[in-house]
Amino acid sequence: MCSLVLFAMAGCALAQAPSAEYTPEVGQSGKDVVWVPSPQGLVDKMLDMAKVTPKDYVIDLGSGDGRTVITAAKRGVRALGIEYNPDMVALSRRNAAKAGVADKATFAEADIFKSDLTHATVITMFLLTELNLRLRPTILSLKPGTRIVSNTFRMGEWEPDQSLELGCDTYCTAYLWIVPARVEGRWQTPQGELVLKQEFQKVSGTLGSGNVVSPISRGSLNGNQISFLAGGKEFRGSVSRSSIVGTVKSDGKSESWKATR
Repeated sequence: MCSLVLFAMAGCALAQAPSAEYTPEVGQSGKDVVWVPSPQGLVDKMLDMAKVTPKDYVIDLGSGDGRTVITAAKRGVRALGIEYNPDMVALSRRNAAKAGVADKATFAEADIFKSDLTHATVITMFLLTELNLRLRPTILSLKPGTRIVSNTFRMGEWEPDQSLELGCDTYCTAYLWIVPARVEGRWQTPQGELVLKQEFQKVSGTLGSGNVVSPISRGSLNGNQISFLAGGKEFRGSVSRSSIVGTVKSDGKSESWKATR
């Protein structure tokens, strides 16, 4: 309790005065980028593109005021925001508490380039292209099928699997990538050899069967699902570390096929 002594009254009043909450300003400097919040409508669309469900774990890179993490949490999703600015982290935690989702929306004061992303099934971000490119090797090493959604900025020659325009003035485009399985190399089949070349989610190469070697066309990956045409047949399969197991269709008939390495 404060003393009523006259000379202490001023100091007492100061100690009891509520402190002003931190309020960020659009365009303020950060560690790697200035802060510009994503439009709420685009945040909603980004999570829709990633087909987020309560089974997912979302990590937002450079989470700012926490809106993406909080929006995910309102959908029943566990979500983590990684943010370098401690004031922003504190603000995000207050915002999550006000929204009643502090049990699902958490925030870490950390460097996105030094953080563990391996537990994420969905990653959201609003970073510059050069930062996306720095993150790209880490992202490509994540579990196949991990969904990546970016506001406005792309990842170089890695073409997005889907894009969406919200129709507002600025920062209104969302891009989706699905981390592909790693399939490049030589695979053995009962009939011969499957040689795959990979450029992100695009696949080319050859399929050998006896003395016949057929080029692969329309090869693509969707997470750990691969499909391609070769020798007039349509191949589909699920990729694991050491095998591809699926079906091959020809003349309306399907049969199983397998490749190993």
